[in-house]
Amino acid sequence: MPEMKNIVKHNFSVGRKDRNIQNGHKSFLLWFTGLSGSGKSTIANAVERALQKRNVHTYTLDGDNVRQGLNKNLSFSPEDRTENIRRIAEVANLMVDAGLVVLAAFVSPYKADRNRISEIIGAENYVEIFVNTPLEECEKRDVKGLYAKARAGEILNFTGINAPYEAPENPDVEIDTTELTVEEAVTIILSKIQSKLAYTDE
Repeated sequence: MPEMKNIVKHNFSVGRKDRNIQNGHKSFLLWFTGLSGSGKSTIANAVERALQKRNVHTYTLDGDNVRQGLNKNLSFSPEDRTENIRRIAEVANLMVDAGLVVLAAFVSPYKADRNRISEIIGAENYVEIFVNTPLEECEKRDVKGLYAKARAGEILNFTGINAPYEAPENPDVEIDTTELTVEEAVTIILSKIQSKLAYTDE
């Protein structure tokens, strides 16, 4: 752990509340978790488009995209997965402070890591969305060909095949894409966060 005793937080005169007032809505994090191929990014993208139509200021963080830059030095070992999620949570926290509704689509297989996200961002700012698509359906889709490679032993630490996925026990929203369309999922999520979006002077 680096030396922290000479680091002092600076408090600026413009804060999150000011940005929320300017934007006309509150800021918080929508965290989409589920197996690879479950539909996390597809649903997050559709939710963001719906929010944009409502003039909500947004940004989406996606697992593959973030690993091409910020987290390109991390592997898929359990330790690096934990660090991957920690960094994303810290980035999301900054974005929420900036006044944005942040959508994050990550497998995030470990319960402890998701609990840590809530601690970093604040439970009141965290909406957990479990895209609970069965493994069989995810394998059937296999749009990236990753499951086939994992089954062949070409990919290690692949969630659902040779690495565990600890499903959320009490998510704020649960979506099974074998039963719901993307449009139906969006409607459910928007209904869930409607009251959370509204800005009232507290």
